[in-house]
Amino acid sequence: MKLKRYFEKLRNTPALIPVFAIFLNKYVLIVLVFMVWMLFLDANSWFTHRELDQEIKELKDNKEYYKKEIIKDQKDIKTLKDSNELEKFAREEYFMKRDDEEIYIIEYEDSILKNEDDD
Repeated sequence: MKLKRYFEKLRNTPALIPVFAIFLNKYVLIVLVFMVWMLFLDANSWFTHRELDQEIKELKDNKEYYKKEIIKDQKDIKTLKDSNELEKFAREEYFMKRDDEEIYIIEYEDSILKNEDDD
């Protein structure tokens, strides 16, 4: 009852700007409280939905990336079914050799990682 009298007193003051009188309407107040509740306080608030939408977007991007990687890996597997390609891959990536061969790894000066302490 005190709140109702307070609003009546505010409504009857002559210096009150008409815009504020609109906000003192009980229906407008209820709608404003409802909007604040739904935007900020509810478990299904706008902010929660925004975060979930961003997470969905990231997951879709990851899905596209992994699909491309799968296609690339399938192409690699297809090429590695040939024994010559498999041997070439093993020699280049894992430095494997035949029993009667020797491998020399040549590193150029600009390909060697330098420590900051060496400068």
